[in-house]
Amino acid sequence: MPTRILPAVGDADAVRSLTTLLSQLPDAEPVPPVVDSTQLVDTLARLAAESVDELPEVVVVHERIGPVPALELIREVALRFPAVGVILVTSDAGPALFAAAMDSGARGLVTLPLGYEELAMRVQAVAQWSVGVRRHLGHGSDVFSGVGGTVVTVSGAKGGTGATLTAIQIALAAQASGRSTALVDMDLQTGDIASYLDIQFRRSVVDLATIADISPRVLADAVFRHDTGLALLLAPGEGERGEEVTDRAARQIVSALRSRYEVVVVDCGAQLGGAGAAAVEMADTALLVTTPDVVAVRAAKRTVRMWDRLQIRKAEETTVVVNRHTRGTEIQPPLIQRITGTALARTAVPANFKELQAAVDAGRIHELDSRSTVKQALWALAGELGLVKAAEGGRRGRARGERGSGGFRRRKEAGG
Repeated sequence: MPTRILPAVGDADAVRSLTTLLSQLPDAEPVPPVVDSTQLVDTLARLAAESVDELPEVVVVHERIGPVPALELIREVALRFPAVGVILVTSDAGPALFAAAMDSGARGLVTLPLGYEELAMRVQAVAQWSVGVRRHLGHGSDVFSGVGGTVVTVSGAKGGTGATLTAIQIALAAQASGRSTALVDMDLQTGDIASYLDIQFRRSVVDLATIADISPRVLADAVFRHDTGLALLLAPGEGERGEEVTDRAARQIVSALRSRYEVVVVDCGAQLGGAGAAAVEMADTALLVTTPDVVAVRAAKRTVRMWDRLQIRKAEETTVVVNRHTRGTEIQPPLIQRITGTALARTAVPANFKELQAAVDAGRIHELDSRSTVKQALWALAGELGLVKAAEGGRRGRARGERGSGGFRRRKEAGG
């Protein structure tokens, strides 16, 4: 059986050189190359959605692939597609890079300029490893072999617009429909999911921030299993510790969760940091919650423009959710859509805080009465987004994979 090899190379000259050599390898079947990190992850996701057997045995990642740095891309591929063997092509043959590549999940490293013998030997070894993994998967292994879960981020246009309530309820809806669901509090300084659910916890997202390889066991130790079945990864009790969760750590954490749960809902709060920016970039769907008032809508417009400037997410790839909607208000959802230039959720959440107050004050928001119009709207929103099994088949938003926080990081380093 031929070995399918997928090159991931951004440079045209490097593509020609690599594909020429790969085509000369015995029993090799190079597939059309991909030119950036997003295209690579999207291609693998599409193939994995059909069957793990459709995935290439070997992916060859060039060091100059972009926009996500090569090592971070390798980590993403290794987490989401563990049956694929990754080879890094690099001009640096030093032991430090070799160790970093192996830590990221690479199965081999080939140095530039490319040589036939070295490339052939490494491809053969990695292909054999991949075949062995697939054979193991075919006999009931617990290793995740699918495309990865759906990631939805929920951000507030400003504080108090209802982002946390929205995140909790759509996560509860997904879990109640039979989908394994994780809810992450990435509002690192002021996150209050724990207060809404009245839980005491010891571990938080910070405990995963410095771990280079988040195994299923490490992840299980960090999450809090709620009575509803939700897996909760909570913000730290000491807000200042939120700075320990870098954008790189956030990408790794979200990728690990995505590889273990069908649905991952991330509450990003209203303040943009590196971790939240990374989560928004990675999301299949990014929700921005606003209320129908001038101050909040202006804040939503500023947020959308900022995400675009920092290359986090384009306006048309963002979905605005209107909370506390009434028919009598002057600012209606279509006007908010025109002002922000975003997509608009068909479901608007009605203004009825009296339904919520007792459950919020008691920290039992998960016990909100099913007759609540607010709950009904938020669970309908979950269905609209394709998060519940009854509405499966229409995932909104493009499968973005992991573009990395390049824009945000570059601006931050430049002092912007």
